[in-house]
Formats: sequence, structure tokens, C-alpha cells
Amino acid sequence: MSDLLKRLENLSPEKRELMLKKLQTQTKISSNDTVRKFTAIQPISRDKAIPLSFAQQRLWFLDQLEGKNVNYNMAGAIRITGSLQVVALKQAIAEIVQRHEVLRTNFQTANGMTIQTIAPTADITLPVIDLQGLTSAQQSAEVERLANEEADKPFDLAGDRLLRVTLLMLREQEYILLITIHHKQCDGWSLEIFFCELATLYKVFSVGKPSPLPALPIQYADFADWQRQWLQGEVLENGLNYWKQQLAGAPPLISLPTDRPRPNVQTFRGDVERFEIDSHLTSKLKAISRQSNATLFMTLLAVFATLLSRYNSQSDLVVGSPIANRNRSEIEPLIGFFVNTLLLRIDLTENPTFLELLRRVQQVALDAYTHQDIPFEKLVEELQPERNLSYNPLFQVMFVLQNTPQVSMELPNLTLTLEKEDVTAKFDLTLSIEETDQELIASWEYSTDLFDATTIKRMVGHFQTILEEIVANPQQQVSQIPLLTASERHQLLVEWNKTQVEYPSTSSSKPAPNLLQVTLKLFILQSFLSIY
Repeated sequence: MSDLLKRLENLSPEKRELMLKKLQTQTKISSNDTVRKFTAIQPISRDKAIPLSFAQQRLWFLDQLEGKNVNYNMAGAIRITGSLQVVALKQAIAEIVQRHEVLRTNFQTANGMTIQTIAPTADITLPVIDLQGLTSAQQSAEVERLANEEADKPFDLAGDRLLRVTLLMLREQEYILLITIHHKQCDGWSLEIFFCELATLYKVFSVGKPSPLPALPIQYADFADWQRQWLQGEVLENGLNYWKQQLAGAPPLISLPTDRPRPNVQTFRGDVERFEIDSHLTSKLKAISRQSNATLFMTLLAVFATLLSRYNSQSDLVVGSPIANRNRSEIEPLIGFFVNTLLLRIDLTENPTFLELLRRVQQVALDAYTHQDIPFEKLVEELQPERNLSYNPLFQVMFVLQNTPQVSMELPNLTLTLEKEDVTAKFDLTLSIEETDQELIASWEYSTDLFDATTIKRMVGHFQTILEEIVANPQQQVSQIPLLTASERHQLLVEWNKTQVEYPSTSSSKPAPNLLQVTLKLFILQSFLSIY
């Protein structure tokens, strides 16, 4: 057991949870002079060539490799009901773009180097498309068409504004706001900043007051330059050495049973299946986490790993997980692409009990948090995995737990609701779970190239079965935890087991029983019972 885990055991449950959550957003900084020199992020001259961050560099590379595509468009449609002041809305959006340089940034190549080019002022238009003359059915169809058209329109990273907004007017007090932004400019945390600032600015601009938001001391470009200088030499070498050791010999692919063969080139077409984990089960999962000195993230990840291992019989799994990577106070209020991907290698060898597996997951997660500053992009560059356009390098399955308070999209005298979000599947499977006050709300994003909706619904049912079995008995070995739902057990053990047949008399004209069909049912039943 590591020193960190020993220290955690001596904390109260409340302090332990706080400490573990803090570890997810902080990195240990060593005290050597090289690190000290680059600890503070300072504004840099805009007259020099400004490099891309490592995350931006990877998306630029993919854009050059695959051509202009929409895989990294972040698109959504928001319904606005009430007395909207369109001028104030446009003014608020323009002010946000002026505050955050990254929203005025393009990417170009000069002297063999890709650099950021920042426009000096905001140049935002807010087209208003009037749909009031259409019937309700026609409006719905047109909104769907325009939203899809907007989400499916690629950006020119060198020349386009990488934020597009369009307002659809349905009637006098009902609108749809379409927003599309490229991932190079933004991440999930950034969207919360965007809407929080939008609410603040719209409120003051709608009554003719100036912006109350303080000037930002640094910008994303300053972070990108700092990151390039800090992540080199001993700091980079030590971090890469950890990850190379951690991932040595890891399987390149999680082989899940799919409905169709993997295509030669990913299309990123996807869909999502949503479900809820009720308050009673959520409470039990949190109790197991506290008793095991673990976070809810670790417990749910262990459950997910259990499901994956049962589906593909692998005892060595690599699961990706995004981390905000906002471990410095000066970058917390910035819009930008900071999120990093951690590779969590999970060991299920020797058929551990669930609690034993949870301890393994806990240690892997804590070590990963400690080394979270090494960009995934740098790791790919160092490890040089075999390139295959049919799947993502190093991992193909992702797990996300969102446990930070969601920003409410509220504007004065207006009601805002998320009408539509564009779904693309960058990975084979992504399980995202949002922690609310009482329950867990989950979504299972999947590649429609690989899976049918019915298959995913079945996976969701098996995941929920594992949750219930674990809270009932966490000492079960992971290979013995039942997967089948109640309806599946009834079908296999009762319905499919009705093999008795009535043999007709010689005078009967009924056909003889289909013994092949009976035998086949028995074979399938035995096969399922041996698997599950």
C-alpha cells in the first residue's frame, strides 16, 4: 500500500472525499529549479510566433491527416422562450469573444511551424433566420435541417472564425440559438464559463450597463507558450517514463463483441442511450466508496471494467478518462482546450473480488492524477503506436464522471433549454455519468458503425445488474457476478426451457416435433449459462 493510501485511511470520510477530489484537479509539482522557473504563467509578447498547445497540435495534425471534417465540432441548439433582446445577446457574445483571445484565434503554418494567429478584435455576426411563416410541423423540420447543416459544416482552421452562432425565430417570444465551436478552442469546462459569462453580460447589456467582468490576466496563448517551455527536460522525461512503464505491453485494442465488423476508416457516427441509477442504489455505491477509501469515480470505473472484462474475457484493459487539467488557479477562468486524457490500465488477473479490483483501480487512478500533466498527445508521439484509421490509438473505450455543479443557463426574463446536441462517437463506447444531489444520470455513447441500439440497451441492463449485485455482495469474484437482467433470466430459464412436446397419436395429422429446434434451444441455454 502506498504512503498516500495509508494517509487517506486515517482521514474522516468527509476529508477523505475532499482530498481525493482535489487530487483529480491538482498535480504534485517537484521542487527542482527547472520546475520553479516556469511555475508562474506570464503574458508573452504577441509579436513573437506563438506555438500551439500540445492538445491543439494533435487536432491540427488530425485535420491535416483526415482533411476538413466535423468530428471535433461542438454543436448544440438552445431553445429561448421569452422577451429576448437580440441586440443585447449579440453584444454579450461579442464581448466574450473579445475577452477570450482563443475565440479569435486561427492556426497557420509559417516557416515549417504551426502557430496561433490572433485577430485583434471580435468579428461576430448573429444571423437571424425568420421561420414565423411556417407551420409548427414545417418549423420543426426546418430547425432540424438547419441544426444538422450547421453541425455538419466543417471549419477552415486557418481562415474561419471558429465560433458560429445563428438565431432562428419561431415566433415573437420563441427562438432557437444554434452554437457551433471547434474543440481546438473549447472544452466542457469552457462551455460552462461561456454560458456563465453570457448570463452576466446579457443581464447588464439588456439594461444599458457596462460589463462587470474583470480583465483576464493571461490568455490561452500564454498557457500554450508556458506549457511548451515547462514540459521539457527532466519534467517531461520523468512523466513520460512513468507512462511508458505503466503502459508497457498493454493490449492495443479492446475487442468487444460487435454487431458489425469494424470499418476500415472510422466514420464517427454515433448515438446515445440514456438511463438513470436511482437514489437508493446511488447511496449504496457511495457507501461502498467511503468504506473503501475510494471516490465514486473509482467505484463506477471498477464496475465498468468488470462489465468490459466479462464481454471480452480480457484481464488487462486500458480505459481512457478525461481530466479537466485546470490545476493552476490562473487558468481556471479561461476558455480554451485544456482537457487531457488519462490512460487507466486496469488489472483483472487472478479473478479478484470486486473490493480487490476497486483497490487496484484506486491506486491506478491516484498515480494517474499525479502524472496528469503529461499530454496524451505527447504520449502518443513518444509511444508511436501502430496507426490504424479504424480505431483510436492506445484506447477505444472512455469513462467519464461529471461531479461538478452544472451551470444553469438562465437569462433575465428568459427560459433556456437544451434542444439538441450533436452526437458523434469518437470512441467505440463512452460511458458518461453525471452525479446529481440524489441520483446518477448516465449516457452510453456508442459507435453506430459497430453496435445496434438493441445491443447497447442490453449492455446497459447488464451494467445495472452488476451495480445491484455489487452493493448486495462486494466480496464476489468479478467473474462470478451475474450479468443477466430479470427478464433475460426468465427467458433463458423458463421460456426457452419449455422443451416438452406432446407426441401425436398415429391417427393425428399434426407434424412431428422439430427435434433440431429443441436441441438448438438447449444448446443456446447451456451456452448462455456457461458464459453468464
